[in-house]
Amino acid sequence: MQDKNSSRPTAQSPKLILSFVPIIFLIISLVFVVKVFDTSVMEGASQIALLVSSAVCVFIGMLFFKVPWQSFEDGIKENIANVGAAIVMLLLIGAIGGTWMLSGVVPTMIYYGMQIVNPKVFLLICCIVSALVSIVTGSSWTTIATIGVALIGIGQSYAISTSWIAGAVISGAYFGDKISPLSDTTVIASSTVGVPLFTHIRYMMITTVPAMTISLIVFLIAGFSFGSEVQQDVGDFAYALKSTFNISPWLMLIPLATFVMILFKLPSLVVLFLSAVLAAVFIPVAQPQIIPHLINIVDKMTFVDTIKAMMVSCYGNTSVETSNSMLTELIATRGMSGMMNTIWLIICAMCFGGVMIASGMIANITNLIMRFIKRTVTLVASTVFTGIFSNVCISDQYLSIILTCNIFKDYYDKNGYEPRLLSRSAEDSATVTSPLVPWNTCGMTHATVLNVATMSYLPYCIFNILSPVMSIIIAAIGWKISRRN
Repeated sequence: MQDKNSSRPTAQSPKLILSFVPIIFLIISLVFVVKVFDTSVMEGASQIALLVSSAVCVFIGMLFFKVPWQSFEDGIKENIANVGAAIVMLLLIGAIGGTWMLSGVVPTMIYYGMQIVNPKVFLLICCIVSALVSIVTGSSWTTIATIGVALIGIGQSYAISTSWIAGAVISGAYFGDKISPLSDTTVIASSTVGVPLFTHIRYMMITTVPAMTISLIVFLIAGFSFGSEVQQDVGDFAYALKSTFNISPWLMLIPLATFVMILFKLPSLVVLFLSAVLAAVFIPVAQPQIIPHLINIVDKMTFVDTIKAMMVSCYGNTSVETSNSMLTELIATRGMSGMMNTIWLIICAMCFGGVMIASGMIANITNLIMRFIKRTVTLVASTVFTGIFSNVCISDQYLSIILTCNIFKDYYDKNGYEPRLLSRSAEDSATVTSPLVPWNTCGMTHATVLNVATMSYLPYCIFNILSPVMSIIIAAIGWKISRRN
Protein backbone atom coordinates (compact mmCIF):
# COMPACT_ATOMS: atom_id res chain seq x y z
CA MET A 1 0.00 0.00 0.00
CA GLN A 2 2.80 2.41 0.77
CA ASP A 3 4.33 1.89 -2.65
CA LYS A 4 1.05 2.65 -4.38
CA ASN A 5 0.42 5.76 -2.31
CA SER A 6 3.93 7.07 -2.76
CA SER A 7 3.94 6.41 -6.50
CA ARG A 8 0.82 8.50 -7.16
CA PRO A 9 2.25 11.99 -6.60
CA THR A 10 5.47 10.93 -8.30
CA ALA A 11 3.55 9.96 -11.43
CA GLN A 12 1.69 13.26 -11.46
CA SER A 13 4.65 15.50 -10.64
CA PRO A 14 6.22 15.60 -14.13
CA LYS A 15 2.97 16.90 -15.67
CA LEU A 16 2.55 19.37 -12.82
CA ILE A 17 6.09 20.68 -13.20
CA LEU A 18 5.71 20.95 -16.97
CA SER A 19 2.45 22.89 -16.50
CA PHE A 20 4.42 25.75 -14.95
CA VAL A 21 6.99 25.90 -17.77
CA PRO A 22 4.95 28.06 -20.25
CA ILE A 23 4.06 30.53 -17.47
CA ILE A 24 7.64 30.82 -16.26
CA PHE A 25 8.80 31.18 -19.86
CA LEU A 26 6.22 33.95 -20.45
CA ILE A 27 7.22 35.87 -17.33
CA ILE A 28 10.92 35.69 -18.22
CA SER A 29 10.16 36.70 -21.83
CA LEU A 30 8.06 39.69 -20.76
CA VAL A 31 10.69 40.86 -18.27
CA PHE A 32 13.26 40.65 -21.08
CA VAL A 33 11.20 42.54 -23.67
CA VAL A 34 10.23 45.25 -21.18
CA LYS A 35 13.91 45.79 -20.36
CA VAL A 36 14.99 45.79 -24.02
CA PHE A 37 12.10 47.64 -25.68
CA ASP A 38 11.01 49.87 -22.78
CA THR A 39 8.03 52.06 -23.79
CA SER A 40 7.67 50.45 -27.23
CA VAL A 41 7.05 47.02 -25.73
CA MET A 42 3.41 46.92 -26.94
CA GLU A 43 4.38 47.56 -30.56
CA GLY A 44 5.19 43.91 -31.16
CA ALA A 45 7.67 42.56 -28.62
CA SER A 46 5.06 41.55 -26.04
CA GLN A 47 2.94 39.96 -28.75
CA ILE A 48 5.86 37.81 -29.89
CA ALA A 49 6.57 36.80 -26.27
CA LEU A 50 2.96 35.64 -25.89
CA LEU A 51 2.97 33.73 -29.17
CA VAL A 52 6.28 32.02 -28.45
CA SER A 53 5.03 31.09 -24.97
CA SER A 54 1.91 29.68 -26.62
CA ALA A 55 4.16 27.62 -28.89
CA VAL A 56 6.04 26.30 -25.84
CA CYS A 57 2.71 25.27 -24.29
CA VAL A 58 1.59 23.51 -27.50
CA PHE A 59 4.93 21.71 -27.82
CA ILE A 60 4.78 20.40 -24.24
CA GLY A 61 1.10 19.55 -24.56
CA MET A 62 1.49 17.55 -27.78
CA LEU A 63 4.73 15.84 -26.80
CA PHE A 64 4.16 15.01 -23.13
CA PHE A 65 0.39 15.36 -22.56
CA LYS A 66 -0.61 13.82 -25.92
CA VAL A 67 -3.14 16.60 -26.59
CA PRO A 68 -4.11 16.70 -30.30
CA TRP A 69 -3.53 19.89 -32.31
CA GLN A 70 -7.27 20.29 -32.96
CA SER A 71 -7.88 20.78 -29.24
CA PHE A 72 -5.42 23.67 -29.17
CA GLU A 73 -6.97 25.22 -32.26
CA ASP A 74 -10.45 24.94 -30.78
CA GLY A 75 -9.21 26.47 -27.52
CA ILE A 76 -7.72 29.45 -29.34
CA LYS A 77 -10.88 29.98 -31.39
CA GLU A 78 -13.11 29.85 -28.33
CA ASN A 79 -10.92 32.21 -26.33
CA ILE A 80 -10.71 34.81 -29.09
CA ALA A 81 -14.46 34.54 -29.73
CA ASN A 82 -15.10 35.32 -26.05
CA VAL A 83 -13.38 38.72 -26.39
CA GLY A 84 -14.91 39.64 -29.75
CA ALA A 85 -17.32 42.14 -28.19
CA ALA A 86 -14.51 43.58 -26.05
CA ILE A 87 -12.41 44.23 -29.17
CA VAL A 88 -15.27 46.14 -30.82
CA MET A 89 -15.74 48.03 -27.56
CA LEU A 90 -12.05 48.97 -27.62
CA LEU A 91 -12.42 50.44 -31.11
CA LEU A 92 -15.43 52.47 -30.00
CA ILE A 93 -13.59 53.66 -26.88
CA GLY A 94 -10.81 54.84 -29.19
CA ALA A 95 -13.39 56.72 -31.26
CA ILE A 96 -14.83 58.32 -28.12
CA GLY A 97 -11.35 59.34 -27.01
CA GLY A 98 -10.86 61.22 -30.28
CA THR A 99 -14.34 62.73 -30.71
CA TRP A 100 -14.85 63.75 -27.08
CA MET A 101 -11.50 65.53 -27.13
CA LEU A 102 -11.86 67.30 -30.48
CA SER A 103 -15.50 68.26 -29.97
CA GLY A 104 -14.43 70.08 -26.80
CA VAL A 105 -16.18 67.80 -24.28
CA VAL A 106 -13.04 66.75 -22.42
CA PRO A 107 -11.42 70.23 -22.65
CA THR A 108 -14.62 71.72 -21.19
CA MET A 109 -14.59 69.18 -18.34
CA ILE A 110 -10.95 70.01 -17.67
CA TYR A 111 -11.54 73.76 -17.77
CA TYR A 112 -14.48 73.79 -15.37
CA GLY A 113 -12.87 71.13 -13.20
CA MET A 114 -9.83 73.36 -12.74
CA GLN A 115 -12.07 76.13 -11.46
CA ILE A 116 -13.82 74.13 -8.76
CA VAL A 117 -11.39 71.42 -7.63
CA ASN A 118 -8.93 72.01 -4.81
CA PRO A 119 -5.68 70.24 -5.74
CA LYS A 120 -5.21 69.04 -2.14
CA VAL A 121 -8.33 66.86 -2.34
CA PHE A 122 -8.03 66.13 -6.06
CA LEU A 123 -7.03 62.46 -5.71
CA LEU A 124 -9.88 61.88 -3.26
CA ILE A 125 -12.34 63.50 -5.68
CA CYS A 126 -10.93 61.43 -8.57
CA CYS A 127 -11.67 58.23 -6.69
CA ILE A 128 -15.15 59.26 -5.53
CA VAL A 129 -16.28 60.66 -8.90
CA SER A 130 -14.99 57.59 -10.75
CA ALA A 131 -16.81 55.33 -8.29
CA LEU A 132 -20.11 57.21 -8.70
CA VAL A 133 -19.89 57.22 -12.50
CA SER A 134 -18.99 53.53 -12.56
CA ILE A 135 -21.91 52.62 -10.28
CA VAL A 136 -24.31 54.43 -12.61
CA THR A 137 -22.80 53.13 -15.85
CA GLY A 138 -21.88 49.66 -14.60
CA SER A 139 -18.68 49.87 -16.62
CA SER A 140 -15.19 50.59 -15.35
CA TRP A 141 -13.93 50.73 -18.95
CA THR A 142 -16.41 53.45 -19.97
CA THR A 143 -15.71 55.42 -16.79
CA ILE A 144 -11.94 55.34 -17.29
CA ALA A 145 -12.18 56.15 -21.01
CA THR A 146 -14.37 59.23 -20.43
CA ILE A 147 -14.22 60.89 -17.02
CA GLY A 148 -10.84 59.26 -16.34
CA VAL A 149 -9.23 60.98 -19.32
CA ALA A 150 -10.65 64.33 -18.20
CA LEU A 151 -9.35 63.83 -14.65
CA ILE A 152 -5.89 63.02 -15.98
CA GLY A 153 -5.97 66.34 -17.82
CA ILE A 154 -7.08 68.31 -14.76
CA GLY A 155 -4.45 66.62 -12.61
CA GLN A 156 -1.70 67.37 -15.12
CA SER A 157 -2.59 71.05 -14.93
CA TYR A 158 -1.83 70.83 -11.19
CA ALA A 159 1.41 68.91 -11.85
CA ILE A 160 0.09 65.88 -9.92
CA SER A 161 1.65 62.55 -10.85
CA THR A 162 -0.36 60.82 -13.57
CA SER A 163 0.42 57.48 -11.91
CA TRP A 164 -1.35 58.62 -8.74
CA ILE A 165 -4.29 60.00 -10.74
CA ALA A 166 -4.63 56.79 -12.75
CA GLY A 167 -4.49 54.77 -9.52
CA ALA A 168 -7.27 56.87 -7.96
CA VAL A 169 -9.43 56.70 -11.09
CA ILE A 170 -9.01 52.94 -11.50
CA SER A 171 -9.61 52.32 -7.78
CA GLY A 172 -12.88 54.24 -7.87
CA ALA A 173 -13.97 52.78 -11.21
CA TYR A 174 -13.49 49.19 -10.05
CA PHE A 175 -15.22 49.80 -6.72
CA GLY A 176 -18.24 51.12 -8.63
CA ASP A 177 -18.02 48.30 -11.15
CA LYS A 178 -18.14 45.69 -8.38
CA ILE A 179 -21.22 47.00 -6.60
CA SER A 180 -23.21 48.16 -9.63
CA PRO A 181 -26.16 45.93 -10.63
CA LEU A 182 -25.48 47.06 -14.22
CA SER A 183 -21.96 45.64 -14.23
CA ASP A 184 -21.37 42.66 -16.51
CA THR A 185 -18.64 41.23 -14.23
CA THR A 186 -20.98 41.42 -11.23
CA VAL A 187 -23.73 39.67 -13.18
CA ILE A 188 -21.31 37.00 -14.45
CA ALA A 189 -19.90 36.24 -10.98
CA SER A 190 -23.33 35.94 -9.36
CA SER A 191 -25.00 34.01 -12.18
CA THR A 192 -22.13 31.53 -12.61
CA VAL A 193 -22.65 30.20 -9.08
CA GLY A 194 -26.40 30.81 -8.92
CA VAL A 195 -26.51 33.65 -6.38
CA PRO A 196 -29.21 36.36 -6.65
CA LEU A 197 -27.60 39.56 -7.94
CA PHE A 198 -28.41 41.82 -4.99
CA THR A 199 -27.52 39.11 -2.49
CA HIS A 200 -24.12 38.95 -4.15
CA ILE A 201 -23.73 42.76 -4.07
CA ARG A 202 -24.73 43.04 -0.40
CA TYR A 203 -22.29 40.29 0.57
CA MET A 204 -19.47 42.02 -1.32
CA MET A 205 -19.96 45.13 0.80
CA ILE A 206 -18.36 43.29 3.73
CA THR A 207 -14.97 43.26 1.98
CA THR A 208 -15.43 46.10 -0.50
CA VAL A 209 -16.39 48.94 1.85
CA PRO A 210 -13.39 48.53 4.21
CA ALA A 211 -11.00 48.33 1.24
CA MET A 212 -12.54 51.46 -0.30
CA THR A 213 -12.48 53.35 3.01
CA ILE A 214 -8.78 52.71 3.45
CA SER A 215 -8.18 53.70 -0.19
CA LEU A 216 -9.96 57.04 0.28
CA ILE A 217 -7.88 57.80 3.38
CA VAL A 218 -4.67 57.04 1.46
CA PHE A 219 -5.70 59.28 -1.46
CA LEU A 220 -6.65 62.08 0.93
CA ILE A 221 -3.28 61.93 2.70
CA ALA A 222 -1.40 61.68 -0.61
CA GLY A 223 -3.35 64.63 -1.99
CA PHE A 224 -2.31 66.87 0.88
CA SER A 225 1.32 65.92 0.31
CA PHE A 226 0.97 66.87 -3.35
CA GLY A 227 -0.90 70.01 -2.39
CA SER A 228 2.25 71.64 -1.01
CA GLU A 229 4.13 71.01 -4.26
CA VAL A 230 1.41 71.90 -6.74
CA GLN A 231 2.34 74.47 -9.33
CA GLN A 232 0.04 77.44 -9.22
CA ASP A 233 0.53 78.47 -12.85
CA VAL A 234 -2.70 76.79 -13.95
CA GLY A 235 -3.78 80.12 -15.39
CA ASP A 236 -1.57 79.55 -18.44
CA PHE A 237 -3.07 76.12 -18.93
CA ALA A 238 -6.62 77.46 -18.67
CA TYR A 239 -5.81 80.31 -21.07
CA ALA A 240 -4.38 77.85 -23.60
CA LEU A 241 -7.54 75.76 -23.32
CA LYS A 242 -9.83 78.71 -24.00
CA SER A 243 -7.62 79.91 -26.84
CA THR A 244 -7.76 76.52 -28.58
CA PHE A 245 -11.32 75.35 -27.90
CA ASN A 246 -14.70 76.99 -27.61
CA ILE A 247 -15.51 76.13 -23.99
CA SER A 248 -19.24 75.90 -23.35
CA PRO A 249 -21.54 74.16 -20.87
CA TRP A 250 -23.67 73.15 -23.87
CA LEU A 251 -21.03 70.57 -24.69
CA MET A 252 -22.05 68.71 -21.56
CA LEU A 253 -25.13 67.60 -23.52
CA ILE A 254 -22.96 64.82 -24.98
CA PRO A 255 -22.08 63.12 -21.65
CA LEU A 256 -25.64 63.85 -20.48
CA ALA A 257 -27.05 62.04 -23.51
CA THR A 258 -24.65 59.17 -22.84
CA PHE A 259 -25.86 59.01 -19.24
CA VAL A 260 -29.51 58.95 -20.36
CA MET A 261 -28.81 56.08 -22.78
CA ILE A 262 -27.23 54.15 -19.94
CA LEU A 263 -30.27 54.78 -17.73
CA PHE A 264 -32.44 53.32 -20.47
CA LYS A 265 -30.20 50.25 -20.29
CA LEU A 266 -29.11 50.31 -23.91
CA PRO A 267 -26.31 47.81 -24.70
CA SER A 268 -22.80 49.12 -24.01
CA LEU A 269 -21.76 48.87 -27.67
CA VAL A 270 -24.81 50.89 -28.74
CA VAL A 271 -24.15 53.57 -26.11
CA LEU A 272 -20.49 53.91 -27.07
CA PHE A 273 -21.29 54.05 -30.79
CA LEU A 274 -24.00 56.69 -30.47
CA SER A 275 -21.90 58.73 -28.05
CA ALA A 276 -18.97 58.77 -30.49
CA VAL A 277 -21.21 59.71 -33.43
CA LEU A 278 -22.88 62.51 -31.44
CA ALA A 279 -19.51 63.95 -30.41
CA ALA A 280 -18.24 63.76 -34.01
CA VAL A 281 -21.28 65.72 -35.20
CA PHE A 282 -20.51 68.40 -32.59
CA ILE A 283 -16.98 68.99 -33.97
CA PRO A 284 -17.97 71.21 -36.95
CA VAL A 285 -20.71 72.83 -34.84
CA ALA A 286 -18.74 73.61 -31.67
CA GLN A 287 -15.10 73.57 -32.85
CA PRO A 288 -14.96 74.55 -36.57
CA GLN A 289 -11.53 76.13 -36.01
CA ILE A 290 -10.14 72.66 -35.23
CA ILE A 291 -10.99 71.12 -38.61
CA PRO A 292 -8.05 72.62 -40.59
CA HIS A 293 -5.68 71.01 -38.06
CA LEU A 294 -7.27 67.61 -38.63
CA ILE A 295 -7.14 67.43 -42.43
CA ASN A 296 -4.62 70.16 -43.35
CA ILE A 297 -6.87 72.27 -45.57
CA VAL A 298 -5.85 75.77 -46.66
CA ASP A 299 -8.77 76.67 -48.92
CA LYS A 300 -12.39 77.22 -48.01
CA MET A 301 -13.83 74.29 -46.07
CA THR A 302 -16.42 72.19 -47.93
CA PHE A 303 -19.04 69.74 -46.76
CA VAL A 304 -16.80 66.86 -47.81
CA ASP A 305 -13.98 68.33 -45.69
CA THR A 306 -16.31 68.39 -42.70
CA ILE A 307 -17.27 64.73 -43.12
CA LYS A 308 -13.61 63.83 -43.58
CA ALA A 309 -12.64 65.64 -40.36
CA MET A 310 -15.39 63.86 -38.42
CA MET A 311 -14.16 60.49 -39.66
CA VAL A 312 -10.52 61.30 -38.91
CA SER A 313 -11.46 62.27 -35.35
CA CYS A 314 -12.89 58.76 -34.91
CA TYR A 315 -10.03 56.71 -36.29
CA GLY A 316 -6.89 58.76 -36.84
CA ASN A 317 -3.93 60.34 -35.07
CA THR A 318 -4.53 64.04 -34.57
CA SER A 319 -2.50 66.87 -33.10
CA VAL A 320 -3.44 70.49 -32.43
CA GLU A 321 -0.73 73.00 -31.57
CA THR A 322 -1.42 75.20 -28.53
CA SER A 323 0.51 77.78 -26.55
CA ASN A 324 1.09 75.22 -23.79
CA SER A 325 3.28 72.20 -24.56
CA MET A 326 1.64 70.04 -21.88
CA LEU A 327 -1.81 70.82 -23.30
CA THR A 328 -0.63 70.04 -26.83
CA GLU A 329 0.48 66.61 -25.68
CA LEU A 330 -2.72 66.04 -23.70
CA ILE A 331 -5.18 66.80 -26.51
CA ALA A 332 -3.35 64.71 -29.12
CA THR A 333 -5.64 61.80 -30.02
CA ARG A 334 -5.14 58.40 -31.63
CA GLY A 335 -8.73 57.29 -32.17
CA MET A 336 -9.40 53.72 -33.26
CA SER A 337 -5.92 53.37 -34.74
CA GLY A 338 -4.44 53.96 -31.30
CA MET A 339 -6.15 50.79 -30.10
CA MET A 340 -4.65 48.47 -32.70
CA ASN A 341 -1.55 47.51 -30.68
CA THR A 342 -3.79 46.76 -27.73
CA ILE A 343 -6.14 44.64 -29.84
CA TRP A 344 -3.18 42.80 -31.34
CA LEU A 345 -1.85 42.12 -27.86
CA ILE A 346 -5.27 40.90 -26.65
CA ILE A 347 -5.53 38.42 -29.52
CA CYS A 348 -2.06 37.05 -28.73
CA ALA A 349 -2.94 36.87 -25.02
CA MET A 350 -6.11 34.95 -25.87
CA CYS A 351 -4.00 32.48 -27.86
CA PHE A 352 -1.87 31.82 -24.78
CA GLY A 353 -4.91 31.46 -22.52
CA GLY A 354 -6.62 29.16 -25.01
CA VAL A 355 -3.73 26.71 -25.31
CA MET A 356 -3.13 26.72 -21.54
CA ILE A 357 -6.74 25.66 -20.97
CA ALA A 358 -6.79 23.15 -23.83
CA SER A 359 -3.58 21.50 -22.66
CA GLY A 360 -5.01 20.90 -19.20
CA MET A 361 -2.12 22.81 -17.59
CA ILE A 362 -4.45 25.26 -15.84
CA ALA A 363 -6.38 22.31 -14.41
CA ASN A 364 -3.15 20.66 -13.20
CA ILE A 365 -2.09 23.80 -11.36
CA THR A 366 -5.49 24.35 -9.75
CA ASN A 367 -5.62 20.71 -8.65
CA LEU A 368 -2.38 21.36 -6.81
CA ILE A 369 -4.01 24.29 -5.04
CA MET A 370 -6.92 22.11 -3.94
CA ARG A 371 -4.57 19.85 -1.96
CA PHE A 372 -3.74 22.68 0.46
CA ILE A 373 -7.34 23.58 1.33
CA LYS A 374 -7.97 22.66 4.96
CA ARG A 375 -9.86 25.60 6.50
CA THR A 376 -12.14 28.43 5.39
CA VAL A 377 -9.29 30.91 5.16
CA THR A 378 -7.22 28.59 2.98
CA LEU A 379 -10.25 27.97 0.76
CA VAL A 380 -10.85 31.69 0.24
CA ALA A 381 -7.13 32.33 -0.18
CA SER A 382 -6.96 29.56 -2.79
CA THR A 383 -9.96 31.06 -4.62
CA VAL A 384 -8.38 34.51 -4.55
CA PHE A 385 -5.04 33.16 -5.72
CA THR A 386 -6.73 31.29 -8.57
CA GLY A 387 -8.53 34.46 -9.68
CA ILE A 388 -5.26 36.41 -9.75
CA PHE A 389 -3.39 33.52 -11.35
CA SER A 390 -6.07 33.22 -14.05
CA ASN A 391 -5.72 36.93 -14.83
CA VAL A 392 -2.00 36.42 -15.34
CA CYS A 393 -2.40 33.29 -17.48
CA ILE A 394 -5.66 33.78 -19.37
CA SER A 395 -5.38 37.58 -19.65
CA ASP A 396 -9.12 38.29 -19.48
CA GLN A 397 -11.22 39.09 -16.42
CA TYR A 398 -14.42 37.51 -17.75
CA LEU A 399 -12.75 34.18 -18.43
CA SER A 400 -10.92 34.40 -15.09
CA ILE A 401 -14.20 34.89 -13.18
CA ILE A 402 -15.92 32.02 -14.96
CA LEU A 403 -12.93 29.68 -14.62
CA THR A 404 -12.44 30.46 -10.91
CA CYS A 405 -16.13 29.91 -10.13
CA ASN A 406 -16.30 26.69 -12.12
CA ILE A 407 -13.15 25.25 -10.49
CA PHE A 408 -14.39 25.77 -6.93
CA LYS A 409 -18.17 25.51 -7.33
CA ASP A 410 -18.45 21.80 -6.50
CA TYR A 411 -15.96 22.04 -3.63
CA TYR A 412 -17.88 24.90 -1.97
CA ASP A 413 -21.14 23.00 -2.41
CA LYS A 414 -19.87 19.64 -1.12
CA ASN A 415 -18.29 21.23 1.95
CA GLY A 416 -21.34 23.28 2.89
CA TYR A 417 -20.06 26.76 2.03
CA GLU A 418 -22.50 29.35 0.76
CA PRO A 419 -22.16 30.07 -2.98
CA ARG A 420 -22.13 33.82 -2.29
CA LEU A 421 -18.74 33.34 -0.59
CA LEU A 422 -17.40 31.95 -3.87
CA SER A 423 -18.90 34.70 -6.03
CA ARG A 424 -17.51 37.35 -3.68
CA SER A 425 -14.04 35.80 -3.57
CA ALA A 426 -13.98 35.58 -7.37
CA GLU A 427 -14.86 39.26 -7.72
CA ASP A 428 -12.41 40.28 -4.98
CA SER A 429 -9.65 38.73 -7.06
CA ALA A 430 -10.44 38.16 -10.74
CA THR A 431 -12.32 41.44 -11.28
CA VAL A 432 -10.16 43.93 -9.41
CA THR A 433 -6.68 42.60 -10.23
CA SER A 434 -7.26 42.49 -14.00
CA PRO A 435 -6.05 46.10 -14.53
CA LEU A 436 -2.85 45.29 -12.62
CA VAL A 437 -1.60 42.77 -15.21
CA PRO A 438 0.15 44.53 -18.13
CA TRP A 439 -0.89 41.90 -20.69
CA ASN A 440 -4.45 41.48 -19.39
CA THR A 441 -7.20 43.03 -21.53
CA CYS A 442 -7.98 45.53 -18.75
CA GLY A 443 -4.36 46.40 -18.00
CA MET A 444 -3.60 46.98 -21.67
CA THR A 445 -6.76 49.00 -22.28
CA HIS A 446 -6.41 51.35 -19.31
CA ALA A 447 -2.72 51.95 -19.99
CA THR A 448 -3.55 52.87 -23.59
CA VAL A 449 -6.55 55.07 -22.77
CA LEU A 450 -4.90 56.95 -19.88
CA ASN A 451 -1.46 56.96 -21.49
CA VAL A 452 0.05 55.70 -18.23
CA ALA A 453 1.97 52.41 -18.19
CA THR A 454 0.38 49.60 -16.18
CA MET A 455 3.47 49.12 -14.02
CA SER A 456 3.54 52.87 -13.35
CA TYR A 457 0.00 53.10 -11.96
CA LEU A 458 -0.06 49.64 -10.33
CA PRO A 459 1.35 50.68 -6.89
CA TYR A 460 -1.29 53.43 -6.63
CA CYS A 461 -4.37 51.28 -7.37
CA ILE A 462 -4.92 51.02 -3.62
CA PHE A 463 -8.41 49.53 -3.77
CA ASN A 464 -7.42 46.91 -6.34
CA ILE A 465 -4.49 45.81 -4.19
CA LEU A 466 -6.42 45.81 -0.90
CA SER A 467 -9.53 44.04 -2.16
CA PRO A 468 -8.09 40.49 -2.41
CA VAL A 469 -6.17 41.02 0.85
CA MET A 470 -9.36 42.13 2.60
CA SER A 471 -11.17 39.06 1.29
CA ILE A 472 -8.63 36.79 2.98
CA ILE A 473 -8.61 38.84 6.22
CA ILE A 474 -12.41 38.67 6.53
CA ALA A 475 -12.26 34.91 5.92
CA ALA A 476 -9.62 34.54 8.66
CA ILE A 477 -11.84 36.50 11.07
CA GLY A 478 -14.86 34.47 9.99
CA TRP A 479 -17.16 37.50 9.79
CA LYS A 480 -20.50 36.67 8.14
CA ILE A 481 -19.18 33.31 6.91
CA SER A 482 -21.38 30.35 7.70
CA ARG A 483 -21.63 26.73 6.55
CA ARG A 484 -24.62 24.51 6.01
CA ASN A 485 -24.96 21.54 8.35
